[in-house]
Amino acid sequence: MQAQTQKVPAALTIAGSDCSGGAGGQADLKTFGAHNVFGMSIVLSVVAENTARVISCHNIPPSYISEQFQAVFEDIPPNACKVGMLGSHEIIRCVADNLTLHKPKNLVIDPVMFAKNGFALMPESIREYFRKEILHFADVLTPNIPEASALCGFSITSLEDMKEAARILHGMGAKSVLLKGGHSVQNCDDVFYDGREFFILDAPKIHTKNTHGTGCTLSSAIAANLALGNSLLDSIKSAKDYVFHAILYSLELGKGNGPTNHFYKTTKQQ
Repeated sequence: MQAQTQKVPAALTIAGSDCSGGAGGQADLKTFGAHNVFGMSIVLSVVAENTARVISCHNIPPSYISEQFQAVFEDIPPNACKVGMLGSHEIIRCVADNLTLHKPKNLVIDPVMFAKNGFALMPESIREYFRKEILHFADVLTPNIPEASALCGFSITSLEDMKEAARILHGMGAKSVLLKGGHSVQNCDDVFYDGREFFILDAPKIHTKNTHGTGCTLSSAIAANLALGNSLLDSIKSAKDYVFHAILYSLELGKGNGPTNHFYKTTKQQ
């Protein structure tokens, strides 16, 4: 019997690893799979974490990171990429050098700073270095409210504050900004700024503690949609809808903030 091969788009996650499977590269690969996109990964850090706590974080040596970039880009150049956790000066420098070298298209950058329990995944000491060396690569930057506050240097408490932060981040070099509103008390409205106009993407707040890995999942869902050839705004809207339902049909696992359900389309109750 002749094999029935097919061409599919590929997407790459450049991020830390979450051994419990709910966030980081593991969440990204599940998201790519749920979108029928071939997923690849470059591991930057190995994080020993679960739904309740982060135990430790161990960074991959830069030479090994560069070799992973080489292996991917010489064989299966991705249609879109997502960058997540960057845990040290050395990793930021290595990733910046490789982004310059390989020039990936459709680059989504998620400035991962804190785990759900508050553990600093991007130490405060390297955030200025991130702003200088990484932010300008972003076709779209996807901070949440605490991350945007840390990058911009002021407290974000309103929709107008979100717009101002998006303007500032665009001025720092990001080509567009999706500022996520999930930390807002009132709703989960996001602000997207493309450098010309604002788009308010509204959504109701789902009352659940099972939100482990939502930021990783959203950014990788945007990348997956871009890999499929969708426009940036349509990719963001589709990704937001995907994450909404992944939270709505979240998984009751673990003792802390349980994971979202990346495969809710096939596992949700009818």
